[in-house]
Amino acid sequence: MPGPDRRLAAIVAIDVAGYSRLMGDDEEGTLASLNAHRAVTDPIVAKHGGRIVNEAGDGLLLEFPSVIEAASYAIETQMVMADRNAFISDHSKMLYRIGINLGDVLADGDNIFGDGVNIAARLEALAEPGGICISGTVRDSVHNKLDAGFKDLGKQQVKNIAEPVQVYEIVVQTTVSSEPERVEPTRRRLPLKAIGTLAIVLFVGLVTGFVVWLEPWHPKFKPALALPDRPSIAVLPFANMSKDAGQDYFADGMTEDLITDLSKIPGLFVIARNSVFTYKGKAVKVQQVAEELGVRYVLEGSVRRVGEQVRINTQLIDATTGHHLWADRYDGSLADIFSLQDKVTAKIVSELSSELAPSTSTKSAAKGDATEQTATSATGAERALTMESNEPDGYLKLAGQLTFLGEPGAAVPLIQRAMRLDPKNEARYAFALGLAQLGMNQPQEAVVTLGQAVKTDPKNVHLWFLLTATYGLLGAEQESKQATARLASLKHELGIPDNFFSPRHLTEWGFKRQSDIDRLASGLHKAGLTE
Repeated sequence: MPGPDRRLAAIVAIDVAGYSRLMGDDEEGTLASLNAHRAVTDPIVAKHGGRIVNEAGDGLLLEFPSVIEAASYAIETQMVMADRNAFISDHSKMLYRIGINLGDVLADGDNIFGDGVNIAARLEALAEPGGICISGTVRDSVHNKLDAGFKDLGKQQVKNIAEPVQVYEIVVQTTVSSEPERVEPTRRRLPLKAIGTLAIVLFVGLVTGFVVWLEPWHPKFKPALALPDRPSIAVLPFANMSKDAGQDYFADGMTEDLITDLSKIPGLFVIARNSVFTYKGKAVKVQQVAEELGVRYVLEGSVRRVGEQVRINTQLIDATTGHHLWADRYDGSLADIFSLQDKVTAKIVSELSSELAPSTSTKSAAKGDATEQTATSATGAERALTMESNEPDGYLKLAGQLTFLGEPGAAVPLIQRAMRLDPKNEARYAFALGLAQLGMNQPQEAVVTLGQAVKTDPKNVHLWFLLTATYGLLGAEQESKQATARLASLKHELGIPDNFFSPRHLTEWGFKRQSDIDRLASGLHKAGLTE
């Protein structure tokens, strides 16, 4: 039977300063507080590629493949904790102490042992509450790669380690001291001129501070897309905190199920799966995600599965303010997984209920309008149902039907709605939008739509076929020649028959208006694409 493996690892040890005192004051409250903090900080481990090796009470032992990631995790965690402790009394603050070491470890299954681990634990004990202590080897590896300062604490003799350990403290602005520094007041008298200058400086400072205080949030929330007129949310891919990397599918399934459940709630705008999964495995900030997707709320979390037991950590964040609206942990068996998902969904709805209420009433009115429309409309019932959906494929399918029925103007807002729900995959909807624009005889708009899409999806033969016809309609000879050549190359590469993408092929598309077929065929002929 093989023995334990020896390897170099970045080890992080964490505990909560004064945890015994906090538990003595209020056991249930302290435990609830720790769980809430862990729901926020645990996902940061996976974000930086780490894993939880061991946890006991308030203590954690973590392993990272890179010392840079270990240090980045520690800094981000202390920044998050400083934020969360900002408005809590000093007596009740929960402050992490973190120690980081780079050294040899013995790996036996999922556990790690050895002096490398012991030194990390000793460094953690040397750290101030809210602080980070690192070994000299860690400092040598990260000192010019992190936006942080380092304070030399000298060589320290630590328990059960033969040689003294060189210790540094990572200095970040968010480090919280257990006791404020005392500064002796000066007795010197200032001249009148200096007093006047000081008064002006203080006045300007007060005015500036007041203006900053009036800002609704900082930094400014600047979404790339306009926020919807109802509560909007993106569910980031849940991090897999299990020791088995093969459990990724379980975390992904949890994310998809939550998206599906939230999408069924009237009055809630939910970003589609395809867009949120572009962030999987990436170290991104919540505000960045919200700005890129154009949503106000972001749900993130982690899943840990050990055998039949499941632990779900979640947090809901208002990206416009950066405030955590809610964080919680759910434990249960695999048999109760759907019940756990329902609890998470219900909690989100509860947090957003004040905003959902007016939106729901508005939607009810919209349903009434749509019902009247059903009596007069080539698809009214389908439209009424689709307008309540968060599923982009439904909008896309209906838009295609409208375009082929000769109602491209009605199709465009549905396609735009699909693109808004799935903003990271706009190229996927470009064919439908370009076809509708051509149906409205708008080749200038279509060439922009299709031209941008082929840059993102350069091997999409459908996009090139439609772009070829558009260039032909615009009389763009050079672009037509290039598009025709590109289309021929893709057809050959993909093994598509020559007559499949041709003017004659248009009759099989299902157009109800002959003018639509004639317009596209004319564009293809002008571009030089013959039968």
